[in-house]
Amino acid sequence: MNKKKIRSFFAEYERRFNDSLAGNPLDVDAMVADFAEYVVGSGPTGVMGGKNDESYREMIAKNEDHYRSIGAKYMKVKDVEVTELDDLHAAAKVYWDSGYEKDGKKITIDFSVIYILTFLHNEIKIFAFISGDEEKVLKEHGLMPEEKS
Repeated sequence: MNKKKIRSFFAEYERRFNDSLAGNPLDVDAMVADFAEYVVGSGPTGVMGGKNDESYREMIAKNEDHYRSIGAKYMKVKDVEVTELDDLHAAAKVYWDSGYEKDGKKITIDFSVIYILTFLHNEIKIFAFISGDEEKVLKEHGLMPEEKS
């Protein structure tokens, strides 16, 4: 396992995300290639999984549109903590600094995501991730509307 290679992997992930936020065309092929054939995610709404197929490609594009629509300006990797699990797997806790703009006001939010990685055929692929309650944090910062009861 090469920790430097993992950090470079997330630097490229960050670069592609920020290119899209800046209005450049999203490199969906490269984003999809970062993930394994099947991806599992866990967060406050539960555990979900799905095949990395056409619907996954559409979800990635929708996510980018969503971030731009709520005023996202950048996502920056602050740090990556890598834990080797075995010769073929690692967990990478990525600390993100995200910047938004709403009504002329700049908002920064720090958060982290744990990515579970596999190293098949000398390639890094994300096959699972664990995230916190992003929607709650975005609402707390006024970036998403509160639901009316």
